[in-house]
Amino acid sequence: MAAFWRRRDDDGAETPENAVRLRVRFVGRVQGVGFRWTAAMVARGLSVTGWVRNEPDGSVTAEVQGEPERVGAFFSRMLEEMGRRGMRPSYSIDQRDEIDVVRGERDFEVRY
Repeated sequence: MAAFWRRRDDDGAETPENAVRLRVRFVGRVQGVGFRWTAAMVARGLSVTGWVRNEPDGSVTAEVQGEPERVGAFFSRMLEEMGRRGMRPSYSIDQRDEIDVVRGERDFEVRY
């Protein structure tokens, strides 16, 4: 990846200059079915960062950050992967907001 479009932050992590970060709330059948594990696997495969966690109301919240095309691909691949598990029609995105980028973030984690 070309250095001209990446910025090295104080801690040495690189954040794409054009990075976006979305906070998304998934509803439906999303807990107890491997949703968070799948989200982490898909995110790491696309080199996007952020986190995913279960919420007390049965929904799942995720923050996904990276180049816009990779963030978009995250949602497409989630549909593909969850569809393979028979969940495609079982969940939807209830809320989606663009939020501030977290500079220097290095990984995608499952939060508890």
